[in-house]
Amino acid sequence: MNTLIELNNITKTFDDQQVLKGINLKIYENEFLTLLGPSGCGKTTTLRIIADFDEPDCGELLFGGIEISKLPPYKREVNTVFQKYALFPHLDVFENIAFGLNIKKTEKSVVKQKVERMLELVGLSGFEKRDVTSLSGGQQQRVAIARALINEPKVLLLDEPLGALDAKLRKEMQFELKKIQKEVGITFIYVTHDQEEALSMSDTVVVMNDGYIQQIGTPTDVYNEPENRFVASFIGESNIIEGIMIRDCLVSFDDFEFECVDKGFKDNEDVEVVLRPEDIDIVSPEGAKLTGTVESVVFKGVHYEIMVKSKYRSYMIHTTDFCEEGRRVGLSFGPEDIHVMWKMV
Repeated sequence: MNTLIELNNITKTFDDQQVLKGINLKIYENEFLTLLGPSGCGKTTTLRIIADFDEPDCGELLFGGIEISKLPPYKREVNTVFQKYALFPHLDVFENIAFGLNIKKTEKSVVKQKVERMLELVGLSGFEKRDVTSLSGGQQQRVAIARALINEPKVLLLDEPLGALDAKLRKEMQFELKKIQKEVGITFIYVTHDQEEALSMSDTVVVMNDGYIQQIGTPTDVYNEPENRFVASFIGESNIIEGIMIRDCLVSFDDFEFECVDKGFKDNEDVEVVLRPEDIDIVSPEGAKLTGTVESVVFKGVHYEIMVKSKYRSYMIHTTDFCEEGRRVGLSFGPEDIHVMWKMV
């Protein structure tokens, strides 16, 4: 894929607080990229710098290989959809979507044709004359997306656009957004703190914390191969255990040695081990290296969350099989279920 946007050593400070501390990121054509992280991590500031709502203190912002950090917003080929959709209540659906084209004094027949195409794209055909205040939250969001896309930007920026929707509608709109992105074939840059949104929609996930990028990768990569404790704990549930890498493919923790698939560590190096709850099986304690007692069982709808207290710690297990509290059990997992990370100093 061709690089569309490039951020090189971008920094930004507000009121003596540095919120971006040297961001380096490449964003590609036709990519759905998500900036994911907790509140205050710098993800929205990164988006706003791309849109030119904020200017970086230093660093380089390239668009198609051209430096644009001093270019005003109206000259950038980007449009933004916010959590608050900012629709015009005095205009109907058609007029809201057509607003940008009318400002450019586009010919009426062209406006009509483009609005109809956008309405079909976002699933609102026949809503042209509807009052936007009478629409549901999901419908209003679709109008906001159509209004942004009708100007044919190369990039659509989305700042937590699903935050105001209920859980069921959010899931529906996750699917719709990805579908729209594929149909229009442009780059989407999406900001969220919701891990499920990021994992379900994105081609690339950029995990941020405290003004730094922690990891860049596919949803599968950042979930299955977290690079540090923050990523492992922020994305999904994790059992994170201190251990020692005896040698390649052999790690020790909780008084036992386990085969794993990780390499490239020093012999006897201190490491951190990640075991995802869904990768641990509850088995008979006879013959199991790790054993413990079930201390709590919580039904989560599609699985049970079971906490097992071992000699050194409590392990979280996600399973569809019920196990009663107080039962003595063993814990089982394979080499491919163990992920070893370098220990952060």
